[in-house]
Amino acid sequence: MNPLLQVRQHGQQIWLDNLSRTLLNDGHLARLIAEDGVAGVTTNPAIFHKAIAGGRYYEDDLAALKQQPLSAEARYEALVIPDVQRACDLLAPLHRDSGGNAGYVSLEVSPALAHDADGTVAAGLRLRAAVNRPNLLIKVPATPAGVEAIERLIGEGVSVNVTLMFSLAHVEAVSSAYLRGLSRLCAAGGDPSTVMSVASLFLSRVDNLVDKQLDELGGDALALRGKSAVATAKLAYQRYLARFQGEEFSALNAKGARPQYMLWASTGTKNPAYSDLLYVEPLIGAETVNTLPDATLDALRDHGRVDATLDRDVDAAKAQYAALERVGVDLDAVGERLQREGLTQFEQAFAALLELTA
Repeated sequence: MNPLLQVRQHGQQIWLDNLSRTLLNDGHLARLIAEDGVAGVTTNPAIFHKAIAGGRYYEDDLAALKQQPLSAEARYEALVIPDVQRACDLLAPLHRDSGGNAGYVSLEVSPALAHDADGTVAAGLRLRAAVNRPNLLIKVPATPAGVEAIERLIGEGVSVNVTLMFSLAHVEAVSSAYLRGLSRLCAAGGDPSTVMSVASLFLSRVDNLVDKQLDELGGDALALRGKSAVATAKLAYQRYLARFQGEEFSALNAKGARPQYMLWASTGTKNPAYSDLLYVEPLIGAETVNTLPDATLDALRDHGRVDATLDRDVDAAKAQYAALERVGVDLDAVGERLQREGLTQFEQAFAALLELTA
């Protein structure tokens, strides 16, 4: 059987970390959904910059938009919102048939709002209204302001993909914000069953930075390379199980609320010495999502080995954390640094995107 379909049998969704008019117009996204069971789509400013800069299907619309008295950001949104709507419509049958558990498309608020909770909430509400699809996720970074905005957006009944998470501290802050938001929504008489959220934990960048620190330490520390991201994901999943399958969530669950699924992001292996499925094969488990760039999706289809692996080797993950602490690697500090760097990268990609539409 196609490994992509086998993954679904273990309760994990595979989402595509890409969107463009080429994927839509040439029927490739429709085939991925129909033949490979792709159950969602994620986007970010870098993805849309690549799509618009290199996609022949945008040229005429962009030229027409540049004749209108619009801001560069308004032109960008006018280009990509129809793409997001089309992707949502392709996934609408899955969204309906799954009872709202799958079939989502993510659209990110401007990275310029990462430290502006009020601006993020306003942008999230505006983008939800503009796309006007029940299977849209508004993508919000897990900064302190973003965490506040997540609580408020969930409280308004907005479905959210939390992005730029790199540590267990981020996981804890985000899941707490989600629960507070659901409580606000219920207190206001809202229906929590209409809300979906995923918490996107970035993986390959963790190993990149931790491995550099281990290289500098040398000696026995070198044996710890290439294991930190998977360990983080396994421990994050244990926290997910404790929180969302335990007593803490039971009252909200009884009202129809969904757990906030863990989503594995940044899953393309950057170190050529490691397996191209390092962030896929060890992390297959129920009630999770793995969002894959095209190359990693192709690799999984071609030679992926599929089994329920996410709840295995948890003691080894704990041992990895303990060993890193002993050699002086602070994973919370790593997470804060990576979040800052990730924001900078998204800000640069968004600025380049607006240069295209200016």
